[in-house]
Amino acid sequence: MFDIEEELKKLPAKPGVYIMKDKFDNIIYVGKAIVLKNRVRQYFRKNNKTTRIEKMVSLIDHFEYIVVGSEDEALILECNLIKKYRPKFNVLLKDDKTYPYICVDVKSDYPNVYITRKVISNGAKYFGPYPSGSSAKEMVNFIKEKFQIRQCRNFKFQDRACLNYHIKKCLAPCMGYVSKEEYRKQIDQIIMLLEGKIDSIIKSAQKEMKEASENLEFEKAALIRDRILSIERITEKQKVANFSENNIDVIGLHKNEVTVCIEIFFVRGSKMIGREHYFFDELKDMEEEEIITGFIKQFYMANLDLPNKIMIRYNLEEKEILEKWLSEKAGRKLEIKSPQKGEKLRFVEMAELNSKINLENRVKDKTEVLKELRDILSLEKMPLKIESFDISNISGNFLVARNVCCPKWCYKKKFI
Repeated sequence: MFDIEEELKKLPAKPGVYIMKDKFDNIIYVGKAIVLKNRVRQYFRKNNKTTRIEKMVSLIDHFEYIVVGSEDEALILECNLIKKYRPKFNVLLKDDKTYPYICVDVKSDYPNVYITRKVISNGAKYFGPYPSGSSAKEMVNFIKEKFQIRQCRNFKFQDRACLNYHIKKCLAPCMGYVSKEEYRKQIDQIIMLLEGKIDSIIKSAQKEMKEASENLEFEKAALIRDRILSIERITEKQKVANFSENNIDVIGLHKNEVTVCIEIFFVRGSKMIGREHYFFDELKDMEEEEIITGFIKQFYMANLDLPNKIMIRYNLEEKEILEKWLSEKAGRKLEIKSPQKGEKLRFVEMAELNSKINLENRVKDKTEVLKELRDILSLEKMPLKIESFDISNISGNFLVARNVCCPKWCYKKKFI
């Protein structure tokens, strides 16, 4: 029998990670502590707790802990355990889809550019994650339309060039029509484009266009000119007006009585290259700082395209340890800033406004669905609670039924 009071006395005054479990041995919460003895005890003392924490504590049957050498190690271990076990009382990115990246296989003699959802350590360069497959596809299509790189996924030498060569969409490296050095120039420009270094790529392309013109290669010069114009048009649409920061993520948060919405803007080279929003239920009584801290740990755990700065509204208690962890992942200094005035504060407010709008739209969408259901079923009032049952058996025996209630915060029961 696990005696919580006795186990609390055994807790060491060292940094580590604690793991809360219910009576079924399910992990329901993972947290880190600078001093395990002090942090874990707080959950079981009679003090003011939020409804969420009270509910979690009521489900705790036993706990475990792992002692580590430093707070840095505790943070990394906490993130790994949350990612692996996805405890219900942690802040989770519940949409567990794998986001697309754009890969440039720079180790190849004639590199290709393609979309992938699997990031591996193979020496290639990965850019992303992109908010959606369509946005990544749009960028790859643009690159293959404006740069004459190979279209084939598996490169091999051919007896004749394919159609892409004849319509000026490929330099036919498979036929040896272009040197590795010449082909690499285009790849370097593509990498600069994906990194948001627009001024550098345009300057490089202009130099290349001038050289082609001086060599009387007017058709090549015209292709490069058109490429420059296309790059200027596509990046101008993404320009963030009057914003000087060139490599940042901006996070905004808004919550109502039920749901929290987090909006994140991705800015590279002063260009808005994408955005994403996430919804979290059952966090309404959690402090904003705690929600943002949990989100940062989850979001940047597997993210390879780390910014130079993360801008948020709140001053986080774990700011320094998060900055250290993220800087080590990025291989350079990464700061978490809470702007108080000027353009930076305005941009944080813009992210917060978008999170508010997305949350309001989500509520409106749900309301419209319920209205439609009311009309179909000829109900007098809007349905506020929906219950469904699923019954299963094996040849008339082992009868099992499940009841699911919506809204999902009502309850779930299993009857045997």
